[in-house]
Amino acid sequence: MFTTVLLIEKALSAADVELVTTLHTDEQVFFHVIMQPRGKQDELLRAIDDVAFGYLEQAAKEREEPHGQAALGAADAALQHTLRALRHSGAAGAEGAVVDHNPLEGLQELVKEVSADEVIVLAAPHWVEGLFHRDWASQARHKVGVPVLQLFAQQS
Repeated sequence: MFTTVLLIEKALSAADVELVTTLHTDEQVFFHVIMQPRGKQDELLRAIDDVAFGYLEQAAKEREEPHGQAALGAADAALQHTLRALRHSGAAGAEGAVVDHNPLEGLQELVKEVSADEVIVLAAPHWVEGLFHRDWASQARHKVGVPVLQLFAQQS
């Protein structure tokens, strides 16, 4: 069985689920999902990315994102949706957790604990962070000792 640690920031769309579940067609895949709710700390960077992509309406709504307990509740609902979708799609299994801190903290230990074969970062493009190698995938590549794949989530 192939084991994947999947870092996400929102519920996976049907297209996202299909993408991650068809990467390894010859093997059963078990997913360990880590979800961090979108927080106030990266609000400005998200708005800059939105403007860069021409999503002006979305940039204006960044301040309306839930924060604190509301963000954790929304993230947990999104995580449960994602786990159900992964299991329904034929994955060998899926479990996960919402973290309210940097999801890279403890990533190396999780990769070792579950004997992960890879880490997939599936998030919206973060061009500003990526430019300075501060995005999750760039940072994870220096920590985990397994391949790290960066995929871009479908915009909804």
